[in-house]
Formats: sequence, structure tokens, C-alpha cells
Amino acid sequence: MSEFTCLLGGSAFSDFQKQKLSDGLHDHTGRDFQFSAEHIYFVESSEVLRGEDLQKLESLLPASIASQFGSEQILLVVPRVGTQSPWSSKATDIARRCGLDSISRIERGTMFRLQTEAMNDGDLDSVIGIIHDRMTQAVLTDVAQARRLFDHQSPRPLVSTDISGNARAALAQANQDLGLALSEAEIDYLIAAYKTLGRNPTDAELMMFAQANSEHCRHKIFNASWTLEEVPQEHSLFAMIRNTHAVSPDGVLSAYHDNSAVIRGSRSRRFFPLPDSGEYSYLDEDVGIQIKVETHNHPTAISPFPGAATGSGGEIRDEAATGRGAKPKAGLTGFSVSNLHIPNRPCKWEEKSGKPGRIASALDIMIEGPIGAASFNNEFGRPALAGYFRAFEQSVGGRLWGYHKPIMLAGGMGNIRAGHIEKLRLPENAAVIVLGGPAMLIGLGGGAASSVGSGQGNEELDFASVQRGNPEMQRRCQEVIDGCCARGDNNPILSIHDCGAGGLSNALPELLNDSERGGVLELREIPSADGAMSPMEIWCNESQERYVLAIEQERLEEFESLCKRERCPYAVLGSVTRERLLRVNDRLLHEAPVDMPLDVLLGKPPKMHRDASVAAVRPDAGRLTETSLEDDLLAVLRVPSVGSKSFLITIGDRSVGGLVARDQMVGPAQVPVADAAVTLHSFHGYQGEAMAVGERTPLAISNSRAAARMAVTEAITNIASAPIANLSDVRLSANWMAAAGEAGQDAALFEAVQAVGMELCPALGIAIPVGKDSLSLKTDWTENAEPRHMLAPVSLVITAFAPVTDARLALTPQLKNIDEASRLLLIDLGNGSNRLGGSALEQVHATFSYQVPDLDKAEYLAAFFAAIQELMAGGLLFAYHDRSDGGLITTLCEMAFAGRCGLSLSLALQGDHEQDELRSFLFNEEAGAVIQVAESQLGVVRQCFSRHGLEELVMDIGKPVTGHELFIEAGGEICLQSDLRNLQQTWSETSYEIQKLRDNPNCADEEFARSVTWDQPYLHPELSFDPHKDVAAPMIATGVRPVVAILREQGVNGQVEMAAAFDAAGFKAVDVHMSDLIEKRQHLSTFQGLVACGGFSYGDVLGAGRGWAASILFQQELRQRFATFFESPDHFALGVCNGCQMLSSLREIIPGTESWPDFVANRSGQFEARLSLVKVTDSTSLFFSGMNGSILPVATAHGEGRADFHRQAPSPDTIALQYVDALGVPAKAYPQNPNGSPQGVTGLCNTDGRITILMPHPERTLRTVNFSWAPAEWGEISPWQRMFQNARKWVG
Repeated sequence: MSEFTCLLGGSAFSDFQKQKLSDGLHDHTGRDFQFSAEHIYFVESSEVLRGEDLQKLESLLPASIASQFGSEQILLVVPRVGTQSPWSSKATDIARRCGLDSISRIERGTMFRLQTEAMNDGDLDSVIGIIHDRMTQAVLTDVAQARRLFDHQSPRPLVSTDISGNARAALAQANQDLGLALSEAEIDYLIAAYKTLGRNPTDAELMMFAQANSEHCRHKIFNASWTLEEVPQEHSLFAMIRNTHAVSPDGVLSAYHDNSAVIRGSRSRRFFPLPDSGEYSYLDEDVGIQIKVETHNHPTAISPFPGAATGSGGEIRDEAATGRGAKPKAGLTGFSVSNLHIPNRPCKWEEKSGKPGRIASALDIMIEGPIGAASFNNEFGRPALAGYFRAFEQSVGGRLWGYHKPIMLAGGMGNIRAGHIEKLRLPENAAVIVLGGPAMLIGLGGGAASSVGSGQGNEELDFASVQRGNPEMQRRCQEVIDGCCARGDNNPILSIHDCGAGGLSNALPELLNDSERGGVLELREIPSADGAMSPMEIWCNESQERYVLAIEQERLEEFESLCKRERCPYAVLGSVTRERLLRVNDRLLHEAPVDMPLDVLLGKPPKMHRDASVAAVRPDAGRLTETSLEDDLLAVLRVPSVGSKSFLITIGDRSVGGLVARDQMVGPAQVPVADAAVTLHSFHGYQGEAMAVGERTPLAISNSRAAARMAVTEAITNIASAPIANLSDVRLSANWMAAAGEAGQDAALFEAVQAVGMELCPALGIAIPVGKDSLSLKTDWTENAEPRHMLAPVSLVITAFAPVTDARLALTPQLKNIDEASRLLLIDLGNGSNRLGGSALEQVHATFSYQVPDLDKAEYLAAFFAAIQELMAGGLLFAYHDRSDGGLITTLCEMAFAGRCGLSLSLALQGDHEQDELRSFLFNEEAGAVIQVAESQLGVVRQCFSRHGLEELVMDIGKPVTGHELFIEAGGEICLQSDLRNLQQTWSETSYEIQKLRDNPNCADEEFARSVTWDQPYLHPELSFDPHKDVAAPMIATGVRPVVAILREQGVNGQVEMAAAFDAAGFKAVDVHMSDLIEKRQHLSTFQGLVACGGFSYGDVLGAGRGWAASILFQQELRQRFATFFESPDHFALGVCNGCQMLSSLREIIPGTESWPDFVANRSGQFEARLSLVKVTDSTSLFFSGMNGSILPVATAHGEGRADFHRQAPSPDTIALQYVDALGVPAKAYPQNPNGSPQGVTGLCNTDGRITILMPHPERTLRTVNFSWAPAEWGEISPWQRMFQNARKWVG
């Protein structure tokens, strides 16, 4: 019998987090509650913990044995019973790594102690509902109950459905009980199949069939035959999408048959460690670009944080599981929700329609969902560079439209080696393997659940269908895949699939079916964290961070060694068979949960037919109320889809990997207005890839064709800001959402797909090789005893991807060269139509007119793209920004915000200049863009547009000017004069209000106040040295390459860019995992330098870097080896971010570090990703020799970076870097000081300068192209190269 230990830790919340919770309790109950909240730890062990082991555990957590808890009401918020939290798996790993071998598992909860006077049962229920997430947590009322977390129960049995009698009734009952969402035709199909097999179906087989054949997985509507207005249609929806590839196949290397599509990139120098030696090296090869965009709508509606987190995680796995393995590179995230209803900020146009109790509010989704998505990307190590956000809810034509069931978009791009694009056919007897985390009872039936509308299923099954993520485990899996792919043609992976909807029950049949094979597998080989699960639950659960793959038997030992090095769990489940039969045995229960021909599972169930009719929506007359132009502008800037998206952006790491060239932030003021994301293929050269999003979903209420065309157009006008050789090089992902089955919506969907697949994209020469559909975007509920119903308009979200020719040429909206005469030109692809239907202006006036924007001529868009690319290549454009949400006036304001300048606009409008005409000109959201060009080049620019047949679409609308005033003149009259600083603050309001609710409100206040201070730039670099002088050149010329260990632990994700930095400085950089040192494959004594890299070692579960450090300190032999290395005067060390936190926690074995701090949670309470300004101080650090006094922009990306000097104040000569403001003064205010460290301290060294620790990431900006903004006079070499050259100079 196992032992149970309970320990009590410190406070679970910061002061501001506790206050937010207190306010929430008051809002829900009308009462003020006095409470405390502390971490509480529960430990299962094989023996009683005592003596040294107990002391070690108490030091690790940190915590102490729990004593009496007093008379207060105790509520324990713990992980859901029957699941193991991601925190637990990583904390338990650390404990075992520290020699606590008797510990089986550690779990963490939160203990609330409440004063219960005058509290009734209703109050208690309200409190319980607020303090826990029903999706992932449970609430207990006694510590003894926590033993249930470690219950070891007998497995539940396999269940069969008896179809010997009334088969239809029996299967219909199973359909309801299990939430299978099977159609009548599918039930008939199964009856016939099992009658032929001569046996009853098991629940594992039924669940497997339901997931594999769900709308989510089979895309039945997109593959259906269609009749439209009683006329049979020639093409299915999917056939019309495939038509784009049939017409324009060039450059598409893989489409429609794998987890992501692949398009052609450029030849480049890839950088990775060699398989045998671990030395990082460059290899010239062709680069393939993977592209994929998914949605995770239903789970995000039910539980926003885990729903969005696993949405991003699942899409990352899709990329990694392409072909024989690939490497995800950059991500995007998007959200569509209903009206936000932000407290204390009412908007008159926001309808209050209510919502179902089981789904989260739009505001909660936008508070929690983006953090979930960002946290997964951050911890996995993928920069989040693009996205969108729309809040829309409006009654139009007698129907309520909106996004109570939200859209959660997760996408990205990666790179794949040419020889790995296609999966190989599996040979008979190949090993079938599952890679990644254990099975748990989470996410059961997600594929079926996501295929129905919100409110149409069973509430308990809704909650059971949502997963939870463990990105650190997925990182380990990715390291294994990377190690296999580094072997090139000798890659041991034959084929790989990710585990998503349906879990193993979907992924394993796909893996086998790709090769027209079968398999014999053993259920009990599947790693499981819950011994009570039934065979169906083990087989069909959707536990995340898992892949299935096949490897030839003779390569198994090699593959296993890779997994063990990365500490990545894996299991060999069985082998491939020639016969197309899937048999899953169960040696424990002695039954076969699955014994099914794959032709039955994945064969041809009855094909769907859709009979659609058009149901025209009659919008309003569209008359705008009488308001001033300035009032309209202020109202539009407050619309969430128009305003700043900063709250979505700064929570996501945008620099990890070191290959980012363009993120969302623009200019020295760091304003989030970029049109496209751009990344680089390599640390050498400037070729790369770009991506951009386009969506105009409200337009589909009255015209789905126009909405679809405008989505494609917006994606292209966005990505046009990047240098792309030809429009035909652009490839699209199309994500289709709709309320299928609703009156008129099937026809609207058909017409939208037809407009894009058969008309616009073929005309442009653009293929759509990848996409996704989610066709249950509707919600039913009861409000005040009245039934309510909401549907989303047909919602097409387009993501454009393309290879980039030269990332240095990418354009931004920042207005430049204000002292030089320049002009602003509008290229109006709407050709003067100025249609306002569905615009933000109409939204704030609570109206919707029939005439919506459209792309009337595809040739306009093609010519526009060609002209912009020609002007960009010729260096004739200072700035570029597309016109979209908010119209022309918003486009211009955003350009001025980024350029910190004024605008003088003179509009030569035709007609009588009445208010309505001016409003429609300024606020229409027709396609187009504004460019800034030198006045001296106006003639050349106009000639270019003339050559492309666009001269009539180009209008000179004014110029940028110094100052901060917006002047608009039309017909000789001043129509508007406004202060752009105030407009920017208005534009920032939505972001600010959500930050106040989500983060430390004081930090939100400080950043909001800063938006009006245009006189002081956010970034103002100054150099005290010449970055073009390579101080290491004499040493490099000797040909000697000192060896540096690029050290990482599980969860570290910043090793490649760090290796590139040292490689460029003349070092031989070697990949060293902590397991290499522990198992003595590598020895510290062979290295002259050690670099601890950034990331999330062990997921930062015991404090950032502390678990990594503890695994060294509590292993005596390893501790001594590190101590010896640090003591040697011939060795140097650098720790960055997570490596900084780790080395700081090793200060007891590092000489001269007595004043080093602990690093704790940022003052904002949030992960902070910023381009920050730091000053190099006069320290002893060898890395900063000759750099003192310099003020430099640097990538900041951390959640626990605040230096806590509670033991000893730092010595001035050990402070190496400080966050400063534009005047060079140590920063106190947020976000100039992003983490709240005293004196802005963010880098330190030991007393002799050999060992340096930094929280920011200089290794991610090795070239100026890596900065989102840098002074033009810097040229191509980043000043940060100097610190790595200094290390090479020091070695000699």
C-alpha cells in the first residue's frame, strides 16, 4: 500500500490576483469574503518520507508538513480525480531526478480557507463555481479526500452492444449514451457490417467508428453531393477547393493527403546538430515550407484556456507529423467571439442576448483563451507572429448572428526536408509505436462533440470532450522527431501521425491505412496514468502530446536511444500486418476490444447529400444616425476588431528560434499594426517565408460570395507587404465555419466555396492545398424561459503563405522620413464603390445595410500585387498598410501611430461633400491599401500603377507631417481636426480594459498612460562601439574553434539560436543534454564554455529554472562536476532566460555570486514578450567588454524575470544589464521595465566576470533583420554579435 503525505506551501496568489478573485466573489454573491489561498501538495510514495528525503522534498517544493487547519471552511481545488496534471508529471520527474526514488507522484492543489459567517449553501456553490475550472479541476472539502487523487482501482470492463434482437434500438441507445453523433444511415451501415462479421460491436469499436467518421474527421458536408435550388451540382465543396490546385499546381509539393500541406521554399543553409557528434553545422539543401491552420472551437467554448492551448498544440503536432517528420517554426492564433460586454465600459451597440450556462462568455474566452494558446506556443518554443480578433453579435433580418460558439484559429508554418515530404509504405512487421505522454480519461469523444452545435449535446459529455495540454512533453517529442530528421535519408521514421480527435483509435488506423496495411496491437502496452480506465477509454481518449509512427524492427534500438536521451516516453504497441485487419488485444482482460477490418472502419459509409435553398437575409435600410465625424471615429476605434490587439500579442513569445524577421510590432514605438509575419530560412541569407490572415465574416450575412472574396483579398493585401516573387507563389489555407442546416446557410456556404474555388483563386492562379471545416457554429439556450438561438454567418478565414525573396525588403505601416516631402496614396480596389455594409461604422450604429464591400474584378487584385512588389523591389515605398476593418481612416491613424507623426489629408471627393459621402469614403472597408512615397518619386510610382492598369484606382490623399494632429480637409473645408495621441489611446481601450481584468491593473494603467506620450520614443538605441569591427577576427583566423557546450534540459527550447550565436563567433558549438552528462556520454571538462539556454525546463513547475538546478544540486557527483567547472579560471559560462534562472539557483557552487537574486513572477503577473531597451553597465562581465554605456533593443520573453534581492543587494560591478527608458535611466514603469526588477536589473555576472546571467535574449537578434525595428544606420550586423565575439576573444 502506498503512503500519503500532505505539505503546505506559500501563497497561491499575488496581491492583485487575490483582489481580483475577491472582487469576483463579491460580484457573484453580493458578499465580501475573507479568505486565504495557499499551495498544498499531495505526495504518493512507496514508503514513509522522513529524514533527509523529507528535507529534500520540503526544499524542492518549497513546503512543510501540513499541520492543523483551524476552524475555517476549507476548500481544496485539485486536479480532476482520475487525471494526472501536467504539473504533476514534471514535478515528479524532478523529484526522481533528485534521488527521491520512493515518490510515485506529486500533485499540487490550492487550499482556500474561508470565513463562513453568514454563508449559505447558495453562497458556497457560487464560491466553488468561481474558484475552479470544471474542465480540469475538482473541489474537495477535506484533506483526507485528496487520497482519491491516487486511487488505484481495477479497470472498468469492455462493453458490447447486443444487436441480436432489435439492433437499431440497441445502437440508437449506445449512440445516445456514448455521445457518438451517428446518423441514421451510419447506424444502418454498422448493423449490416456487424451482421456480416457475425458478432456484437464493442464500445471501443463504436467510439472509434464515431470519431473516425465524424463530421470533424470525415468532412461529410464538404464531400457530399449537392442540389442547389433543385438543380444538381456538378462538384462537391471539396472538389471545388481541389480545383484551385488542379488549375495552379506549381510549387505545391504535398496537398490534401497529409497532416499539413507543403509548398516549395528556397535553397538555404539549414543549421542543426550532427547526429553522431552533436556538433552544430550548416547544410545546404532545398527547404520545404509546411502550412497548416486548424480550429478548436467547441473545446474553447467550454473551457477557454485548455481549449485554446490544445488547439495550438494539436496544430503544432499536425506540422510535426507531416511526411516522415518536420519542424514547426512560427504560429498564429485567431478568435471570433460575440460581444464582450466589458464591465464599466458599456457600448450602446452591444446586444445583451444571454448565453447557455455551459459555455464561457465572450469576455472570459478573450481573457483566458489567448493565454492558453500563447502559453502552449511559448513553452513549446514556437513564436506567435500573426492572427486576428473579431467580436461580432448583431440582430439582422430577424435573426441573431454571432459567435457564442467561438472560432478559435490555430495555425502556422514550418520547414521540412525534401526527402521527408512523403510518408513511406510500411513493410510487413514494422514496429508500431506511440510516442509521448500517457493515456488519461480526458478528451473522450471530442471529434463527435465538436461536430454538433453548442447546446445540442449532453452537458457532461461536453465537459468530458475537452483535453488539457502539456507543451513540455510535446517539446520532448519534437526533439526526438528532430533527431530522427537530422539523419536525412537515414531517418528511421517511415511514417508518422499525430493523435488528435479520437486519439489512438483514429491515428493508428490512419497510420496503417495509408499503406493499405493492418496491424496487431496490444492495448496494455499503451502508457496509461489511470489504471481504472476501460479498454474503450484507453483506446479512444484524446490525451494530448502523442504521436504514432512506424519504424523498421532493425532501427528500434537506435530510435529508443533517441527517446531515452530526450526522456521522452514511448512504447512499441505491436506490428504491421499484410492483412487489412486491425486487431487490438488485451492481455489483462483477455478480450479483443477491437477486431475490425479497416475497410469497415474507413470504408464507405453512406455518402451525404445536401439539398440547399437560398434564403435571402433582408438587412436593415442601413441609415446611419446623425453623429459627428469625430464621434464616429472614436466609436469605430473602440470596436475590438479595429482597436489595438496588444493584449493578445505581448503574452506570446515572438523571437524564439532566432529566425523571426517581422512580427506584429512596428517602429520604435512598437505599435501592433504589421500586416504580415516574416521568418527566415536560416541564420545565413535573407530568404524565408511569410504568412498573413484575412477574414470579413459579417459580410456573409447578406452576401457569402462577397465575404469569401474579401477574405481572400484581405489575406493577399496583407501578405503583399512581404517581398514575394509572384502572386502564384502565394498559397492559401481556407478554414470554413458555418451553421450547417440552418435556413439558407447551406446555400450560402456552397456559393462562398464556389466563388473562391471555381472563380477567384483560379483567376489569380492561387491554390488552396490545405484547410479545415467546422460546420456547427450555432447555439441554442433558454433565456428567461424563452428559447434563444444564435447562428454564425458563413465564416471563411483565409491564411496566405508564401516564400519570401529578401526579408530585408518587407514593408511596415510605419510612416518614415517625415522631414522629407512625401505623399500618401490610396489604391482603392473598390474603385469608388465605398460600400458600408457590414462595416465597423455600421456596427457601432447597430445597423447593417445590404451593399457590402466586394472584389468586383480579380484582375485588379493581381495587378495590385504585381505593382506593389515592383515598387518594393525598387525601394520606392516608405510605408504600406492595407485597408480593412475601420476603413481608410483607421488605416491612416495606425500608420501615424506607428510613425509618431501627424497627418494632413486633402480629399478630392466627387460630388457635394455631404456628411454621408465623407463618412462612406473614410469608413468603407473596401479592399485596398495606403502607401507612402517620396514626393520626388510620385511620377515613377504613378507610371508603375499605370503600366498595371490601375491608374484610375490611385488617389493622392495627403501627407504625413511632424506633430500629432490629424487634419482632414475636403472641398476646401476642414472636416476634422483631432489629436492623434488621444485617438491612439481610444484605439487602445479594448486592449487596456482586458489587460486590467486579466493582469496587474497597475501595469495596465502605466502602459495605457504611456500611449499619449509621443515625445519620448519607446526605443532609442545608442552605441558606444563599432559593431562592424569583429574583435574576435584574429582568433578566428587561427582556425582554432574552442568547444562550447550548448546545454539544455527537458523543456529547453532556445538552444539552436544560441548555438548559431557562438558558431558565428568562432566556437565549435555542441548540443549537450543533461542526460548526456548524467550518463557520462559528455564531460564538462572537455568544454571551455558552458551555455545554459532558454525555455521552460520541466515546465517551470517548481519555479523557473529551480527544478533544473535542483537536479544538479541533489546529485552529489554531478554537483561536484559543475562546481569544478565553475571554479576553473579557464572556463566561462552564460545563462540566458531559463538558463539564467537555473544558474542563479546554483549560486552556492558558483564563486562570486553571493548577491545573485532569485527570479520570481513578473510584476504584471503575465508572460512578457517585448522588444525592450537595455543599458550595458560598467561590469566585470567578459561578455560585455568594451560595450559599457551602450543602450540596445533586446528581445524579452519570460514569465518569471523579476529579480528578488531579498538576501543581499547586488554589487554595482556585478550588474551587467539594466532595463532603461529612452533617456537611459533605469526603468521603473511598465512596460519599459517588463518584469518589475528593482533598478531594472536584468543581467548580472560573478565577481571575476567569467560567468554571466541574463533574462533577455541577445542571441535571438544576431542580425538587424531580426529586430522588429532597428536604426537604419546599423546596416546588417546586430550589435549583439559583439558579446559573443568578446567570449571568443577572452578564450584567446
